[in-house]
Amino acid sequence: MDLVTHRYPPDLGGIERHVAELARWLAGEGHDVTVHATDWDGSYDRETQDGAIRVRRYPAVAPGEAYYVSPHIARAVYRSDADVVHAHGYHSFPLLFAALGARSTPLVVTPHYAGRGSSDLRKLLHRLYAPIGGRALRSADATIAVSEWERDCLRDDFGCDARVVPNGIDIDRFVAAEPEGRERPYLLSVGRLVEYKGVQHIIDALAKLPEYDLIIAGSGEFRAELEAHAAARGVDDRVEFLGYVPEDRLPGLYAGAAAHVFLSEYECYGLTVGESLAAGTPCVVRDATALSEWTEFSGCVGVEDVDAGLVAGAVREAVELTPHPDALMTWGEMSAEVLGVYEAVVEE
Repeated sequence: MDLVTHRYPPDLGGIERHVAELARWLAGEGHDVTVHATDWDGSYDRETQDGAIRVRRYPAVAPGEAYYVSPHIARAVYRSDADVVHAHGYHSFPLLFAALGARSTPLVVTPHYAGRGSSDLRKLLHRLYAPIGGRALRSADATIAVSEWERDCLRDDFGCDARVVPNGIDIDRFVAAEPEGRERPYLLSVGRLVEYKGVQHIIDALAKLPEYDLIIAGSGEFRAELEAHAAARGVDDRVEFLGYVPEDRLPGLYAGAAAHVFLSEYECYGLTVGESLAAGTPCVVRDATALSEWTEFSGCVGVEDVDAGLVAGAVREAVELTPHPDALMTWGEMSAEVLGVYEAVVEE
């Protein structure tokens, strides 16, 4: 199998985690797996091993750490003798190049499609790219969506029929987590610090929640604005920015939090919500896009508006709830379903 993605661990992100977990499970089942990714800043060797997985990285242009334009991927996929090519990430170009290179090889795509760009410029580029990106999606032999919301967007925007296979969660790792001890109870935010993720709205609500601190795990271009926002709201003494947090620390942070709050404008899944619920920590989410689907799980409260009073009220409601992780899908279960898709397209 050839898996194509814009980035691969140790690069961080939801797609990166998804592809790595899938690749490791497939390799563990005895399949020959090659990951094709980009090396946009010259940080990596051209070919490395991740256990039994070959990881090949190609030069790319990534303005603003986006798009990851690498025509080398089309050539590599074309020359490959893989039984299946599985391309990830509509919002960067490797999926397009995989579609161009696959030709007669069965092509599966998981777009991780968010339906829009995160800035005015990216929204414009998103509209300009849609005819080309849509053609790449429609050329696939099978399409996998990670949520019902994403499936509906793919149908409405591109006329694609997708099968829903949710992301997995490393449930055992989070269930067994020892809570990180702190002097005061805290709310937790996990994710990249960019404006659309909505951390500023959590800071607004903190002014109405004097009993809590706010711990922010993640890095990004919006950090300085968030620090200034916390100071302007008079809560900077109760907000701690951790920056990048190693994977082995995250379960304890989740487990120790009174609640995890995630108020992103749009998400095609919301992996941190699942991780928090697996750790036994209730969540407050924005009741929009794919995050709405999490409100069907015990322990998760949705808010239709990011008004500080409404968010504060939702936090007080959520902390009284007990999540039950039984309904969550593991990475192994997800990967087994994806393998079933591969087998179906090969047999056609």
